[in-house]
Amino acid sequence: MGYRGKVAERQRARELRARSWTLQEIADELGVSKSSVSLWVREVDFEPRPRNRGHPAGPHHPMRQKKEAEIVAARAEAVERVGEVTDRDLLVFALALYAGEGGKSEGAVIFANSDPVLIRVFLRWLRSEFDLDEERFRGRLYLHTDLDLAVATEFWSELSGIPPERFHRPYRAAADPTMRRNRHERGCFTVKYHSRSVQRRVMARIRAIGSALALPG
Repeated sequence: MGYRGKVAERQRARELRARSWTLQEIADELGVSKSSVSLWVREVDFEPRPRNRGHPAGPHHPMRQKKEAEIVAARAEAVERVGEVTDRDLLVFALALYAGEGGKSEGAVIFANSDPVLIRVFLRWLRSEFDLDEERFRGRLYLHTDLDLAVATEFWSELSGIPPERFHRPYRAAADPTMRRNRHERGCFTVKYHSRSVQRRVMARIRAIGSALALPG
């Protein structure tokens, strides 16, 4: 690039700096180094933009609006792409869930998650796939000590259809202020169905799908 080009870039950099653009933003816009921009604009007066100190952005913040628009578009795309869910779709989805989150040792079908939707879907499939004895179901809660155990127990009992009296003693984790704050208010729920036979049949289905997918297409 010749001297005239550099002069034009320098002038443009000074204009952008006067409009409170950051050095990095100007460098990206002009395709030059940040150090060059710093030299070009060091004498330009500008009003620094307030820094984001981690406070939540307001509802009209451009980044917030962009994020929400992307979420809406992604959901619309997903609904169109997925379409109507068949029984086979439910089968494959539930088996994939269990392959990732389920217990693999024999003796019981064990599935744990903090997402109510996934717990509900898995139990819906399990009950429709096998002839089960409801008395064999058990539940267990993992919940921090500063969260309401009674509320969480009622929530998971209603969602799972497992009475509270069939819940094992909950695991109460000590609340640690140094840990992340976006904890699950209702904790993590584990559902257990005691049956060696049913657990073997679930795992056999998972292996059958894995074998079929591994075959040459």
